Amino acid sequence: MVELEIDGVKVEVAEGSMLITAAEKAGSYVPHFCYHKKLSIAANCRMCLVDVEKAPKPLPACATPVSPGMIVRTKSEKAVNAQKSVMEFLLINHPLDCPICDQGGECQLQDLSVGYGGVSSRYQEEKRVVFFKDIGPLVSAKEMSRCIHCTRCVRFGQEVAGVMELGMANRGEHSEILSFVGNSVDSELSGNMIDICPVGALTSKPFRYQARTWEMARRKSVGAHDSLGSNVVVQVKADKVMRIVPQENESINECWISDRDRFSYEGLQAADRLTEPMIKKNGQWVTTDWQTALNVVFEGIKKARRESADLNSIAMLMSPNSTFEEMALAKALMNGVGSTSIDAGLRHSANLNLAGAMPWLGASVQQLADAESIVVVGADPRNDQPLLTQRIRQAAKQGARVVIVNAGGLDPLMPKAVWLKAAPSTWADALGHDAVSNALSAPEGGKFVLVGQQVLMSPFAGQVLAKAAELAKSTGSTLGFLGDGANWVGSFVTGLQASATSGKNAKAMLAGKAKAAIVFGTEPDLDSVEGQKIVRGLIDAEFVVQASAFVGNAKQYADVLLPIAPSTETSGTFINIAGQVQSFKAAVRPLGETRPGWKVLRVLGNLLGLDGFEFNSSEEVLKAFMPTNLASLLNNVVPEQTVSGTVLNGKLELAAYAPIYDTDSLVRRAESLRKTKAAKPAMVQIGVQTANALALKTGDKVQLKDSEGGSLQAAVLVNKTIAENTVLIPMGRIETQSLRTVFGGAVLEAVVASEVQA
Repeated sequence: MVELEIDGVKVEVAEGSMLITAAEKAGSYVPHFCYHKKLSIAANCRMCLVDVEKAPKPLPACATPVSPGMIVRTKSEKAVNAQKSVMEFLLINHPLDCPICDQGGECQLQDLSVGYGGVSSRYQEEKRVVFFKDIGPLVSAKEMSRCIHCTRCVRFGQEVAGVMELGMANRGEHSEILSFVGNSVDSELSGNMIDICPVGALTSKPFRYQARTWEMARRKSVGAHDSLGSNVVVQVKADKVMRIVPQENESINECWISDRDRFSYEGLQAADRLTEPMIKKNGQWVTTDWQTALNVVFEGIKKARRESADLNSIAMLMSPNSTFEEMALAKALMNGVGSTSIDAGLRHSANLNLAGAMPWLGASVQQLADAESIVVVGADPRNDQPLLTQRIRQAAKQGARVVIVNAGGLDPLMPKAVWLKAAPSTWADALGHDAVSNALSAPEGGKFVLVGQQVLMSPFAGQVLAKAAELAKSTGSTLGFLGDGANWVGSFVTGLQASATSGKNAKAMLAGKAKAAIVFGTEPDLDSVEGQKIVRGLIDAEFVVQASAFVGNAKQYADVLLPIAPSTETSGTFINIAGQVQSFKAAVRPLGETRPGWKVLRVLGNLLGLDGFEFNSSEEVLKAFMPTNLASLLNNVVPEQTVSGTVLNGKLELAAYAPIYDTDSLVRRAESLRKTKAAKPAMVQIGVQTANALALKTGDKVQLKDSEGGSLQAAVLVNKTIAENTVLIPMGRIETQSLRTVFGGAVLEAVVASEVQA
């Protein structure tokens, strides 16, 4: 530790720390623009100049290391004059458009100019103009004349997002921030550039001109689109969500959020938003009131109970993004009805056995970030877990040995990691690769073997999971799971995962023509590995209730539609993959006649005369069902697995992934996210050798046939990152719904021009 004096206060900081860190600890604020605690030091704005005793001139606090006995003054005449001079230079070319600037009210330059700016400018010449740039549908760079060249956005891309999409071009007054060769900014974390821009140069394109910062109320909440549980602030005006920004939580998301969490709120206003209960009457859909709709549901379930020889023919499918309270009441409802047929693992393989397990990450997020060795199998990291991937990226940069095993696809942007691309049927064998052994050979330190979402979806889940568990045990590593959905861990705690209970999975429970089915918060046609089969089962079911925020395709199989609130319109709780319990309140009132899902389930329980449904708030539900010993319940004990009997009829093998903006119903409806490149993935991707063997090139029309008779026609993309003999396809998309399975054997044939479907 180094002791020094700042503004008369003695302070001790770690050796190698910069003066700005010491000043913060001493309680002295140093004005700054380019400095950011999560980014490297650039020292190019010079706003943080301070007076260091015996130094001939003011020094930048962000780039001056502490030394023993140093005496620093941040508010001396010398320091303040230097800071005011820098502010004058920054304002020389800055446009005077504060009244119409979107950043007004939360602009660092605006705030600091009050204390360090003059009342007039000595500069009489014309201000420089930087022309408009279009860098994509999410981030607006329309007013780059405001840019003060702090380079935070450039450094963020390089150091956090993993790809340098912006850079500084030219010199002097001609300097400007540009995207390379006119490309758009496509990182899944790009929205964070908006937050760290200290002026209004980069702003939110969807939010632009929608509201002023002082007009909005702020509500703390939790991201509902992956299992990390990022902390967010929902900003609201006139009972409408206007934007979502990060809430700093160092133990989870630091000060970042993914674009999926940031911009998904646009889906709340989708054209097919369900705002009133609907029932099918004489083959026609009509809107109705809640009492009538719930009575129809009650009569339908009562009839199913009366006529069922096996009450397990009453089924329920639930989204892993549902709150803990909704899951707990859903489980209690099905128990009261007498059925164990409830499943929140729509993307889980039938060959996955997690009976008795409550899988989770196996450690805290920070412990993973500090790990020395990380092996990830069967995950598409940036699509599945964008922010957790950023943590792994930082670990790799700090020297951690990282190995990623998957079928290829999206570059994880970890140059120091080993990327083993293999077909799903060989993932278990790939875990025996020398790169994996070398990574886990460290005698001590944090070591992880992480099982990803693609393993959970794959018919080869059994052998991959068994091998991963064996590998973790033999190397002294922590076995962890990268689950699917905001409350994936909660679905195991509440007993909603069919693979962890005695109940049937979604496909099996609907295969025998269910007497009644409740679909809660999910779109089974898009959210399931075998969506086509599940929808066919729902069509064949005698009575189906869809409880959802959106209509989607539910009218083709449902008899009743109940509008339930998305996470911004209800209170609830998520348990993230690190086992952290996070509760939140509703940010806005439910839209129209929408009702919180937990209330709908409570009323259904009351109508059915079930015990234990007397709750007046979600807090009461949480208190009644949340285990007091949750930490001791979480375990990654893997039971004996079933070896897949999947037959690969041909040389090619299907592999699927869930594109980042197709993971749930709200994200799929966010207009700006739909315009990104990530929302338009190629339907059929193959490797170079596979393409050569089939005499195919990018753009050729092909017909893909799966092992169960489904087929798809699309243009092929030859991608050097795809595993050989593998066909990679996106799931959760309307374009791939004609396939009956997204894993297993595949046949790929060129389609002649006359056979191409219009």
